Amino acid sequence: MTAVTEHVVLVDEHGAATGTAAKREVHGRDTPLHLGFSCYVLDADGRVLLTRRALDKATFPGVWTNTVCGHPALGERVHDAVCRRAADELGLTLVDVRLVLPDFRYRAVMEGVVENELCPVLVARAVDPAAVRPALDEVEDAAWLPWAEFARSVLTGERVVSPWCAEQVPLLDALGPDPARWPAGDPAELPAALRPGG
Repeated sequence: MTAVTEHVVLVDEHGAATGTAAKREVHGRDTPLHLGFSCYVLDADGRVLLTRRALDKATFPGVWTNTVCGHPALGERVHDAVCRRAADELGLTLVDVRLVLPDFRYRAVMEGVVENELCPVLVARAVDPAAVRPALDEVEDAAWLPWAEFARSVLTGERVVSPWCAEQVPLLDALGPDPARWPAGDPAELPAALRPGG
């Protein structure tokens, strides 16, 4: 059986697609701007699922971060990409998937490897929080924490997380203390390639 090559969508400064590149080849010292996403998965009690990236990941191995990150495929809705990756990496089925930070962007470097993404941020709820089954090639560990405790520990610098998560938490915290009540982001502010009809 032949392995499927995963691709990322390359974009210009406006988020319009300019092509694709193999994921395993795109990240290096001069990583081109491309599409990504981050999602924070919650349970009914307001806990967030944190994950520790697998130790052999090409970028930021072993780092604790938000629930799931990934790359939408060309023409794939970001909501669908989130659900796909949550199922593949964690065995989770998601509902109430909501866009909250449509225009988040970051660039981060670790040991010469660069991440450079237009990276909308979403929240979602796990249908069955007990069903977490990490795919060990992607996720080393996972843990549920109350959102307020997690946010406070990141904001005070007590908890070390991925660079993108560290940038996202203050923005999310500013939306209010209850993730279930965060206002929905405007889809018109998504990168052009991810906008409805885009």
